[in-house]
Amino acid sequence: MIANPSPQGGIYIALGANLASPVHGPPRQTLEAALARLAVEGVTIVRRSSWWRSAPFPAADQPDFVNGVVEVDTPLDPPALLDLLHRIEADFGRVRLRTWEARILDLDLLDFRGQVRPAGAADGPGAGPVLPHPRLAGRLFVLLPLQEVAPGWRHPVGGEEIGALIGAAFPLDISML
Repeated sequence: MIANPSPQGGIYIALGANLASPVHGPPRQTLEAALARLAVEGVTIVRRSSWWRSAPFPAADQPDFVNGVVEVDTPLDPPALLDLLHRIEADFGRVRLRTWEARILDLDLLDFRGQVRPAGAADGPGAGPVLPHPRLAGRLFVLLPLQEVAPGWRHPVGGEEIGALIGAAFPLDISML
């Protein structure tokens, strides 16, 4: 179901995968299944990007990634939405062993209606995600699909336009599928 965007700004989730799922198949099919699962969980997809193929970042000896971004609407608050994303990852077979590893599914909460939650706000009772996602600004595999979904998006902290962030991002072998 497609809904109208929130007047308060969007909620954006990045999706990525570079390993086949034993249940859902190749990465692109796994990402489609993850979108279906979000809908089953009551998260409405407002807009979605194309799928993008990119080399692993940082460079590694692993398969290329398939990435995309969706704008969603949900009654969940940021901590509950992040918990849901982590549950879906685990249900799809994601096991977090080390940073930058190949994965069956990666779901990242990029921005939640422009909220800014620094790292210190993510500690203690009622803690939630750091917002916006702390590594979003330098990642073409996030910025290019985000620009498709939200061409007028600005970074909630510094106010940079998405086009400027893309121009300043680390070069990467990336193409739209």
